[in-house]
Amino acid sequence: MNPAMTVVVLALVWAAITGTFSGLNLLLGGAIGSVAVLLLRNSLGPARRFRQLRNAASLAVLFLYELGASAVRVAIVVLTPDMKAAIKPAIIAFPLSVKSDAEITLLANLITLTPGTLSVDVSEDRSLLYVHALNFGTREALIADIAGGFEAKVREVYS
Repeated sequence: MNPAMTVVVLALVWAAITGTFSGLNLLLGGAIGSVAVLLLRNSLGPARRFRQLRNAASLAVLFLYELGASAVRVAIVVLTPDMKAAIKPAIIAFPLSVKSDAEITLLANLITLTPGTLSVDVSEDRSLLYVHALNFGTREALIADIAGGFEAKVREVYS
């Protein structure tokens, strides 16, 4: 909704709340609405909403890609004749750069929903996320993969 339409709607809401639809009261409601729109212009702007929507869509595309790719990797491990040799499970402590509960929860859920990985726990100080990997290469590679993928996209969505 553009700012002018928002002011009109706020003026009508003001008039409905006060119960008087006189011209002067609508003008007062428009003035109050204009001040509200002016104060909240950064959070009401379509550019911010579009950017958040674009970042959320980018995260969804990354998740779908990782979901498909990891499902194929897990299927290959399961279909391997010597499965004991193919599985190298490990639990690592992933250092979190996201801090809010919502960001940590979203990141943990994305990791858990991806086949082959599982979020196990979050440390008391919320600085580490313990992640179980079905097929573990190196700690640095797994941390770089999560930090450069899901964690970076989660930070973009919440920025």
